[in-house]
Amino acid sequence: MTNEVVTAEEPAGGAEGAPVWLITGCSSGLGRALAEHALSRGDRVAVTARDVASVRDLATAHGDRALALRLDVTDPASVTAAVEACEKEFGRVDVLVNNAGYGYLAAIEEGEDAAVRDLYDTNVHGVVTVLKAVLPGMRARRSGRIVNVSSFGGLAAFAATGYYHATKFALEGLSESLAAEVAPLGIAVTLAEPGGLRTRWAGSSMQQSPIRLDDYEQTAGKRRETTFAVSGRQPGDPVRAAAAIAAAVDAETPPLRLLLGSDALAGARARLERLRSEIDANETLTRSADLEPASGAAA
Repeated sequence: MTNEVVTAEEPAGGAEGAPVWLITGCSSGLGRALAEHALSRGDRVAVTARDVASVRDLATAHGDRALALRLDVTDPASVTAAVEACEKEFGRVDVLVNNAGYGYLAAIEEGEDAAVRDLYDTNVHGVVTVLKAVLPGMRARRSGRIVNVSSFGGLAAFAATGYYHATKFALEGLSESLAAEVAPLGIAVTLAEPGGLRTRWAGSSMQQSPIRLDDYEQTAGKRRETTFAVSGRQPGDPVRAAAAIAAAVDAETPPLRLLLGSDALAGARARLERLRSEIDANETLTRSADLEPASGAAA
């Protein structure tokens, strides 16, 4: 399927000069909410999805400020084509949002090799592919905003979602390094770290291993069930989360990390306390790994 421009009549006044967003994974959830929020405030948005039909309505409703594009982050050719189409139509990408991703449920021993590789291809390698396609333009202009959608699960890990956490922990490290590299070039990087948003993540978008080992039923097995049970009852609102992300993007100095939701905030603070306690409890053992001071060295 080729990329296409789907437009309706442009509202009076035009949108020339408005910020340009490129958002991956806009078919539903946070990605769609972000696209709708940016368009509602007059920005221009390349709304992308693996199935372009799922975002065609956004382009039709918002005139030539919206561009519906096919983009599959696991298909480098589609990434290149989408970025080129966006730059041809709008002239640049000001804000890149790497939102495409999904979850996977399995105890570590239950994980299927092919499924885990597919998860990494989307949640990690796909982000890198999109970054490499967009960064040259941002570097040339010495400006840009990048939002990599991580998770509270990029800061703390639980049973049954170990492989998902692994991808988000990888994204956290990748983004922190990227932020240090591009800051002198006028480009800011933000990690969006949602808690439980009321999206399809824990429902129809969730994948899981068919392997169920009895020894893990009281840990990973129970969490599989509670994860599906919470779908549709999460405390977080993707519409409000989208507005918070846009506010961070607009900031003169965007935050490196932006927790989204009170559950993410409480969980992150608890994780910090556990980490501090573990570090402090082992301080003597930690320091024992240092070389002995040289003989005669000052104390």
